[in-house]
Amino acid sequence: MTTEAPRTDGALAGLARFCFRRRRLVLLAWIVGVIAVAFVGFGYGAAPDNDMSGGGSESAKAQALIEKHFPERQGDTLTLAIKADGGIDAPAARRKIEKVVADLEASPVTGPVTSPYRDEKLVTKDRRIARTIIPLTRKAATKAEVKPLVDTVKRASGDGVSLGLGGERAEKAETPRQNPADSAGVLAAAVILFIAFGSLVAMGLPIVTALMAILGGLALTKLSGHLVPAPDFTAVFAAVIGLGVGIDYALFIVTRYKDALQEGDSPESATVRAITTAGRAVLFAGTTVVIAMLGLVVMGQRLMTGVAIGASATVLVTMIAAVTLLPAFLGFIGHKIDSLRLPRRASRRDASAGGPAPARGTAAERWAGMVQRRPLVAVVLGGAGLLVLAAPALSMRLSLPDASVQPDDRGSYTSYKILSEGFGPGYGAPLIFAAEAGSKDGLGPVVAAVGAAKGIASVTPPQVSRDGRAATFTAFPKTGFQDEATTRLVHELRDDVLPKAPGGGGVHIGGPNAAAIDYSEETGSRLPLMIAVVIALSLVLLIALVRSVTIALQAAVMNLLSIGAAYGVLVAVVQWGWFGPALGFATAMPVTTWGPLVMFPVLFGLSMDYEVFLISRIREEYERTGDTRTAVANGLARTAKVITAAAAIMIAVFTTSVLGPDVAVKQVGLGMAVAVLIDATVVRMMLVPAVMELCGKANWWMPGGRASKTAPAAQGRAGEREMGKV
Repeated sequence: MTTEAPRTDGALAGLARFCFRRRRLVLLAWIVGVIAVAFVGFGYGAAPDNDMSGGGSESAKAQALIEKHFPERQGDTLTLAIKADGGIDAPAARRKIEKVVADLEASPVTGPVTSPYRDEKLVTKDRRIARTIIPLTRKAATKAEVKPLVDTVKRASGDGVSLGLGGERAEKAETPRQNPADSAGVLAAAVILFIAFGSLVAMGLPIVTALMAILGGLALTKLSGHLVPAPDFTAVFAAVIGLGVGIDYALFIVTRYKDALQEGDSPESATVRAITTAGRAVLFAGTTVVIAMLGLVVMGQRLMTGVAIGASATVLVTMIAAVTLLPAFLGFIGHKIDSLRLPRRASRRDASAGGPAPARGTAAERWAGMVQRRPLVAVVLGGAGLLVLAAPALSMRLSLPDASVQPDDRGSYTSYKILSEGFGPGYGAPLIFAAEAGSKDGLGPVVAAVGAAKGIASVTPPQVSRDGRAATFTAFPKTGFQDEATTRLVHELRDDVLPKAPGGGGVHIGGPNAAAIDYSEETGSRLPLMIAVVIALSLVLLIALVRSVTIALQAAVMNLLSIGAAYGVLVAVVQWGWFGPALGFATAMPVTTWGPLVMFPVLFGLSMDYEVFLISRIREEYERTGDTRTAVANGLARTAKVITAAAAIMIAVFTTSVLGPDVAVKQVGLGMAVAVLIDATVVRMMLVPAVMELCGKANWWMPGGRASKTAPAAQGRAGEREMGKV
């Protein structure tokens, strides 16, 4: 194969040449820019917003009534749960309990606390378990303000008295910070890069480039919160995605740069070639991820829009860094890209990401040949395996995590266990009823009807607002927050009990439990629309790149299969409990509502990344040879190693999330790691070559044209200019 000279014209070539020649200026601009954005973003960025309510749901209507007519209830509260083996009236136990209550009340962030010794309703009949509410003086108490309260309760627990502080703020305060770009993820990526490159210098370039880009991207994510509120997991999510794609994109460019040097190019020429070929594919791949992430906007949920904007900003910065900052680094490194190598046995040069055709008999080429000889068998085995893995996804249940699914050593879990034992599992899943009413007597029939419902344990008397225009009461289910029976109870109350009760038509059911149910159902109903939008936009981009409707449709179907398989594995581990404890999930639980929602666009975008790098090379080989079988074998051989390394980096980064403390983020990390593993092995190495072998010339079909039958050198050069080598 004749090596084509890199383009000397075009925007990307000019950008690469400028960044290479003005490398000091480019590096200085990046350093100053990142420092400035980080200072502003981390110093003055918006606080996270975790309120998943809103819209026109029943729980949102109830919350709106409470906020309007019960302003005294706007502050957050904590719940102190107490269990004394010898009873709370034992002298030693009482001294300890009263001291804890006094310490909590003395905090500058808490209001008056009612001692359980002053209210018999706060104590069980056997006097062994008690509770009390700790009001916070402002709604958004910070983690730093609540953490001392959690520590006070933990230190006091012992000697026959168990204490636990529950509530959303307490739960967040005691959850260790999860930093996805920590040393574990970076170290794993470094090891993989060193194995791929064999050089400490080549290993370090992608990592440094990605980390600088992530720092700037996360600062922009914080700043974007002023325009579009985002939940607190947005920064973690954006950093995970940014670290993975940032290192991967730099990996592809550095690999192509090394190959160009080995073919005799000067450092500047090699940089231009790397940016105009692999860099072009990086821009396309990154754009696909951004567009897929922005598919979350169609969900119509303000916080998901915030997640989409924040994560897209980070990916966008990594793309820009790959085609500007990295060429500047290459200008400094030059021929020293392979410096600081460990001595090892010389071997045949790998051409997995570019350069001359690989020698016959490479492992990747032998594998491709084996698949091509039995393509139907490969399609049946690979497709059936993915469908089996995806089957559990049909039983997926969605919910938001609560104290019941936290690790056993958390104070919030201790509080949940104590309260469930003393007051029932439904104490942590209260249903708050709200309605516009002139007196509490007007809700009497509704309270009676709700109290008589089969799944209700107890009901509080109704309370009228100070302005006399609204009333509310609370009902406690017999089942817990995560129990499917609680969801059925809420629907029964809304669809049957309230409509039949006199005056029940204007009563709305709210509270954290009902809000989680509404949010999960709203998400499930809008998910198909988001999937359709993401697939449609990605198909348009892929068709424009590879000039084939057939290949684009193949990619969409196989991406859906790999994502479905990841969903199935997630359900089996998290919801069914298979190997859950070994992976850090304390108990079986529903899948976090927003998990599949954010996983789909990210995974679809990442799958398209690998599709771009593989199919671009196959298309290039096809235009050179005119033979699909040869093109697939050569294309797979040339991309197998670099795609495997890129996927391994992604898996390593996502797996570090599984090791973290947040159960929701752990779920997403597990699902994405499994999806990338499946995509890089079963899909790219088995299904893609098998399906392309079966389709033959039809792979290159485009409406209004014919599939290419021959590939003269001029056509090969045109294809290279249009798509870029990978």
